[in-house]
Amino acid sequence: MTTTIPTITTAGVVTPRTVERVIAGTPTSDGAGVKLTRVLTQPLQRRLDPFLMLDAFATDNPQDYVAGFPDHPHRGFETVTYMIAGRMRHRDSAGHEGLVTNGGVQWMTAGRGVVHSELPEQEDGRMEGFQLWLNLAAKDKMRAPWYRDIQSPEIPEFTTPEGVAVRVIAGASHGVAGAMQRETTEPLYLDLGIPGGATFVQPLPADFNAFVYVYRGGVQIGDAQVPVQRMAILANRPDSDGVVLTAHAASRALVIAGRPLNEPIAQYGPFVMNSNEEIFRAVEDYQAGRFTAQV
Repeated sequence: MTTTIPTITTAGVVTPRTVERVIAGTPTSDGAGVKLTRVLTQPLQRRLDPFLMLDAFATDNPQDYVAGFPDHPHRGFETVTYMIAGRMRHRDSAGHEGLVTNGGVQWMTAGRGVVHSELPEQEDGRMEGFQLWLNLAAKDKMRAPWYRDIQSPEIPEFTTPEGVAVRVIAGASHGVAGAMQRETTEPLYLDLGIPGGATFVQPLPADFNAFVYVYRGGVQIGDAQVPVQRMAILANRPDSDGVVLTAHAASRALVIAGRPLNEPIAQYGPFVMNSNEEIFRAVEDYQAGRFTAQV
């Protein structure tokens, strides 16, 4: 749905965040050979808590994606898959199934354990999107798996007076509530389409970790230029109250922020827990077939 907001102010953003550093992702492959760029890598998990990983994929070559991601397990976190272009089918051991298409989102809570697949339903054409891993608090890591398909028309949208098109996937922006709300981590997930010469202002709590990923054009944040296919980690300051992005040419960018859990992170591949002992248990449970039995 699209709503035109008649008046948007800076909403009290007096001390915008600056850019701490700009990150270039690491080209890699995952699943059955799907080519992607890992933007948020494991060494950044503590810095960007509660976010564990961000993968970006964009290709017109079907050989880069056609094999998809066959059955694989997860435990202890949530996956958020946002499709810009293409068709991806989700199936899991909890009986959930869904098809995400252009502009849609799949939000899955792995919780205590799930086995799922993500397979393209196309043999040619462009496949482009992102997968974000959002950590769960220790108290929620063994909750029951959950899944929701969010089709593109279900994602609230608005346009600012400067012509910035805002899709609110999670959280809220300028009074517009997103398609998803999450307690504890309170994630904000925005997709911005910024015309050349336009500025967008987003309030952010000072204690949230936040980053911006540019996937078209380039943006300026404070004195820093953030080019295409780069992630800007926003500096944490106790007096900061938001972020201001300006595009000199038409650009698109993700703004992602969340409340840190400040808990230990133990990761072994697709399992993210709080201790090595919990990781050992996750591996044992998966090998014993308990993920399917539990869900």
